[in-house]
Amino acid sequence: MTRSETSGHAGKTVLVVDDEKFVRELIKIKLGRCGLAVIEAANGLEAVEMAQALRPDMILMDVMMPKMNGFEACEKLKSISSTARIPILMLTARGEQTDQEKGKTAGAIDYLSKPFSPQKLAEMVIEILERSS
Repeated sequence: MTRSETSGHAGKTVLVVDDEKFVRELIKIKLGRCGLAVIEAANGLEAVEMAQALRPDMILMDVMMPKMNGFEACEKLKSISSTARIPILMLTARGEQTDQEKGKTAGAIDYLSKPFSPQKLAEMVIEILERSS
């Protein structure tokens, strides 16, 4: 992606929720190169608190995390009026069809299985942000 392709996304913020710091850092670097600001949470409970306080434009949510898993956090965020419209992309090693259905039932807009291509992830994020603008 060139700078001109992503310039319309300057100022957009993505909340990356994953209990693995390495995964958060990888995503932060890739999305940063696309002109997006990235904030991080290490579990679902932190994600709910941060989303309410900071109102990101989008959330990338892992499923298997301590304190509150991604499905529970997604459901919680969708039940709060101030965060209900934030698009959530589930990003997880749990790629079975039943997990994908559970994620969408919880309110996720889409689902990407780990391991993932950072380029594909960035493209999905840009597409979702464009649709939700």
